[in-house]
Amino acid sequence: MQLYEVTFDEATPIDGYGPGFFRVGGVVINGAALVTENGARGWGGLDDTQPLLDLVEDIDVLFVGTGAEVAHIPVSLRNTLEAAGLGVEIMNSPAACRTYNVLLSEGRRVAAAVLPV
Repeated sequence: MQLYEVTFDEATPIDGYGPGFFRVGGVVINGAALVTENGARGWGGLDDTQPLLDLVEDIDVLFVGTGAEVAHIPVSLRNTLEAAGLGVEIMNSPAACRTYNVLLSEGRRVAAAVLPV
C-alpha cells in the first residue's frame, strides 16, 4: 500500500471535533460551525439559512452534519438550498468533517455546516 500526504495549500481543513465543539485551523468553535476553504465561524444551526445561501457563488456542494447520528433536515431548508443551486449532502457530523476534508484536499468547491456531536 502506498500512502500520500494530504495537503490543503491555503485551504482550512477541519482538524477535529468533540462533545460540543469543532477545531478548524487550530481554532476551537463551540457549537455548530460553518466551514469553508477560507475558514470557519459559528453557525446558528438548521434555522440559520442565510449564511448557507451566501455560499451559492462559492461552492458546489454543502455537507450538512446532523450531529452524532444521521437525521433528516427540514424539507423547507433542503428545498431552499437546492432551489438556490447548492448540492446538499446530509450525513452525521463526523462523516461530514471527513468528507469535507477529502474533497477540500482535491481542490473541490465544498463547505460543511455541522452540528456538534
